Amino acid sequence: MKEPKIITIDGPAGAGKSTVAKEIAKRFGYVHLDSGALYRAIGYFCKLKGVNLTKKEEVLGAIKNINVELLPNGRVLLNGKDVTKEIRTPEGGVLASQVAQFPEVREFVVKLLREMAVGKKIVIDGRDAGTYIFPEADLKIYLTAFPEERARRRYKELKEKGFNVTFEEVLKEVIERDKKDESREFAPLKVPEGAVIVDTTGKSLEEVLKTISNLINN
Repeated sequence: MKEPKIITIDGPAGAGKSTVAKEIAKRFGYVHLDSGALYRAIGYFCKLKGVNLTKKEEVLGAIKNINVELLPNGRVLLNGKDVTKEIRTPEGGVLASQVAQFPEVREFVVKLLREMAVGKKIVIDGRDAGTYIFPEADLKIYLTAFPEERARRRYKELKEKGFNVTFEEVLKEVIERDKKDESREFAPLKVPEGAVIVDTTGKSLEEVLKTISNLINN
């Protein structure tokens, strides 16, 4: 098989999608597109503007004035300002999930991502990367892990960043996020057709990367 031009990595919150995608991009010379960062930036922007996130019209009105850029080093610019730290919080994930419930917001993000991908070798992670954004992807991966394992990883990450959270709070958020992502009407989280399922429970990053590297090379 020739080297895939588009690789999608889907899966639930905390499965390790972004970490794996970043490493694959680095090792194989791909451009990493972090779809979750776009939703987080939109949610954060709406919060700054005092938008009621349950009202679709308000959210859609707000995104007319938004410009989000994904930099190669993983930084995220919102209307020219670096908001990487601000959007990588537990609240950022909740805000992202709230704005992502609207099909029009997802269509807006998908349009941005497809434009960013033109003429490039890309690896993209998200919850509908292989089902909706790039259904024609050459290689589709579905990363998963037990909720407790995903919550442990997230809890460790947040504590290292100085956030005052409990494991129970993080586990509850992970389970609620799964429920919301899987039950939404438009582009719900599911295993893409033709995807290779990789369970990361109990596996090191290197073990997961080895599995995916073999898929890319063969």
